Amino acid sequence: MKPIRTERLILRNWEQRDRALFHRINSDERVMEFFPFRRDGAAADAKMDELRAWIDEDGYGFAAAEIAATGECIGFVGLLQTDHVPSLPAGTIEIGWRLAPEYWRKGYVTEASEAWLSFGFETLELDEIVSFAVVENHRSIAVM
Repeated sequence: MKPIRTERLILRNWEQRDRALFHRINSDERVMEFFPFRRDGAAADAKMDELRAWIDEDGYGFAAAEIAATGECIGFVGLLQTDHVPSLPAGTIEIGWRLAPEYWRKGYVTEASEAWLSFGFETLELDEIVSFAVVENHRSIAVM
């Protein structure tokens, strides 16, 4: 994947240095409040490797979001096929995100999402990109 730059962020594939943050956001009770699972270190490593391989293969995915000024990874934002979601038609592309709590409410997800939507509609020429959350997830719904 060619990194995508926004005003404050670099959206890029996962790197070894991102492992601790990836584990943290996938095991943090606040971040994962609406998910029925938490990932331990081994499961987080495996998922990060899976996401990295998808990005290498497809050129997009749930990509690392890095603050351009500091090089600090803050979580992920990206596009992904939803073949793992039985209620959606095959081939549906979703936009999704997960950030460490200290980066919430700073506009990072909105900024990155605008770049990913442009990529999806202009570069990939998608007709539709979906997003979904449980009804109680007011923070994500506000971004949507």
